[in-house]
Amino acid sequence: MSSAVDKLMRQGDAADRFDQSHADLRETQIAALDERFQERKDRIKLLRHRADEAGVTEIRGLADVVPLLFPHTAYKSYPESFLIDEKWDRLTKWLGTVSPYPISPVDASRISDIDHWIDQLQANGHYVSCSSGTTGKSAMLLASDKDMAWSRKDTVNVFSWGSGVRPAQDRRMIGVGATAAVPKNLIIADAQRAAFADPDKEPFRLPVPPLTVGTLTHMVVLRKKIADGTALPEELADFERTSKERQETMDKAVIAGAEALVRYREDKLYIAGMWNSLYQVAKIVRDMGYSAKDFHPDNCIYVGGGLKRAQLPDDYQEFVHQTFNIPANRDFQNYSMQELNSGMPKCQKGDRYHVPPWIVPFILDEAGDTLLPHESGEIEGRAAFFDLSLDGRWGGIITGDKISLDFDPCACGAKGPSIRNNIVRYADIKGDDKIGCAGTVDAYVRGLS
Repeated sequence: MSSAVDKLMRQGDAADRFDQSHADLRETQIAALDERFQERKDRIKLLRHRADEAGVTEIRGLADVVPLLFPHTAYKSYPESFLIDEKWDRLTKWLGTVSPYPISPVDASRISDIDHWIDQLQANGHYVSCSSGTTGKSAMLLASDKDMAWSRKDTVNVFSWGSGVRPAQDRRMIGVGATAAVPKNLIIADAQRAAFADPDKEPFRLPVPPLTVGTLTHMVVLRKKIADGTALPEELADFERTSKERQETMDKAVIAGAEALVRYREDKLYIAGMWNSLYQVAKIVRDMGYSAKDFHPDNCIYVGGGLKRAQLPDDYQEFVHQTFNIPANRDFQNYSMQELNSGMPKCQKGDRYHVPPWIVPFILDEAGDTLLPHESGEIEGRAAFFDLSLDGRWGGIITGDKISLDFDPCACGAKGPSIRNNIVRYADIKGDDKIGCAGTVDAYVRGLS
């Protein structure tokens, strides 16, 4: 007999996967959640701890899942000294508290830096992706070979559904962003190229060095030292020099991106980036005297991530679209995060992000402790999700986002759950964000590592 998880996951390629109502999905989703819990409760140390604390032995309803959700900060709960002092053996042990698969100990004396450490883990089937750390420490997120395979498939399906672009290998790829060169991002970029890029047209990406996990964590560690007042004079000088060089490189790269877009303006383009870089490139293209009338009429755009606290004019989206001649039906936006393994594409008509059947959404109170009653209509609160597609770590996460989740049909016709396009971070509203269970989780994980 097919499992409940398999039943939901098989819908990954279905054209009507967003057309099943919350009520129709609920029984299968609860069965799938319990299935995952029973499989993983004795394999993930932090999950076992959370379950024992809450007295949860089975999942019979969504409320039973809430105490089992991990705060997003759980993946930042490693002591910073592990990075600063390059204690790779201790960092490996910490990863073991959130992994469902055994991770063999590493010989720290043989590891040269964090990128080498990550390469060693990847060689054994453990893929570590790292968040950008825009609000402090970087999250370290484990994934498996199964997760990489799912990301490869899901990213193409999500983009095709949200943009209407078929994977016909008929576009020139133009990348104007500088995303982190972590396993998940690399897999997604490769899958997008394979599906949508014309193999006879060389892709363009900004001429900037790859942003590796080592680069990201070095910046995080140095920012921490500067904030604590422990940075040495030579480290401060190096930070200032590196920051200046990075900015100069990016300024030149943005100009190169604008020139490439103008050079290839008659091609059918697939333009990818984050809003800040897209807007900066669009301004230069306008200054060069080009706009929508000069570009192919069937261009498409892939926007990854939010504003990341960039300050842009109110009409920044329209400005980008009107510069590169992006038709309304080719504008792709996706709600996801490094902590999830699947995307939630935004529809054109309803301006809402659609939740697939294998992601179970929850609306919690601001503290993240209590599930808010919700059977129909729209409700606002802290977002939490359980991504049943995740294999390499626990799929339940409490996010830092405030969202509006709707169980009624969307204007686009889809009957499944959808999220209004008004997502904000609690940290941006209040200047800080505290999830109720975060302190307990951090203390437990630190004690084991």
